[in-house]
Amino acid sequence: MNILVTGGAGFIGSNFVKWLHESAPEVSITNWDALTYSGNLENIKELLKSPRHRFVKGDICDHNLAEELIAKTSMVINFAAESHVDRSIDGPQKFITTNIQGTFNLLESTRKINPKIRFVQVSTDEVYGSLGSTGKFTEETPLAPNSPYSSSKAAADLLVRSYHHTFGMDTITTRCSNNYGAYQFPEKLIPLMIFRAQKNESLPVYGDGKNIRDWIHVLDHSRGVWAAATKGKSGEVYNFGSDNEWENIKIVKELLKILNKPESLITYVKDRPGHDRRYAIDSSKAQTELGWKPEISFEKGLRETVNWYLANTEWLTSVTSGEYQKFFSKWYN
Repeated sequence: MNILVTGGAGFIGSNFVKWLHESAPEVSITNWDALTYSGNLENIKELLKSPRHRFVKGDICDHNLAEELIAKTSMVINFAAESHVDRSIDGPQKFITTNIQGTFNLLESTRKINPKIRFVQVSTDEVYGSLGSTGKFTEETPLAPNSPYSSSKAAADLLVRSYHHTFGMDTITTRCSNNYGAYQFPEKLIPLMIFRAQKNESLPVYGDGKNIRDWIHVLDHSRGVWAAATKGKSGEVYNFGSDNEWENIKIVKELLKILNKPESLITYVKDRPGHDRRYAIDSSKAQTELGWKPEISFEKGLRETVNWYLANTEWLTSVTSGEYQKFFSKWYN
């Protein structure tokens, strides 16, 4: 089985590709990534010589490349996305281009070549907007995105839906809560706080720090995406979460405890515009229909994540300096 994974050198995509490579020896993977600031070959270096893994550098908006790669695959799994809310506030254009135009290009190329190729759109719970103090997002929750990032992902999800209903394409959409784990670019909450705390730098916390997120380990998410890709019903949406809600400030304090650093490092800063208050995912549909459930406890996963970052300071340096692109340029094709 040959599958095409877009964005497979980013945080979630690289974890998925490595997990799949190890777990499914019958699968060959074409890994297509633009290698922007958050996607890099350091994340997948152990796969670059594997005969079951081919890396292709390129943009998902490239129509000719999309047709060339999709023609050789039996499944497309689209992880490729601009994903940082703050960056979408500072400059929305890249999010519109990659998340909407890029997804459109993949869908249109797939439809042209073979609409029966399964197309898996990896999305986010942020498309549902913000919750009050009770309740959870289900697959039936109306979309109500509140940032340029989440709006661009919601638009992409609706394109996927329309291609299923209008053109009969075989599509699946997955939506997941906040991921954590190894190889996450240090602009996101957990790696950023680890990175700064180790240098005894201030830890910026938005607003009152009481925004709530449901956290899931990236490998639990990876298993969920594959379960949806291989067992999911065409045209359906599947949510993945861990029933693991934490206030941001409590996450930061837990990290400081693990790192044996003082809470005096915490600095409250002006809240970002349109900051959603709470996310929580109901993943019962995925558990019932796909036989999936989260396996990694947050206590274990968080400690392992901290230990990974402490043991991989060279990775942190390389991904923030851009040196990885020079070092691994021989693997581009």
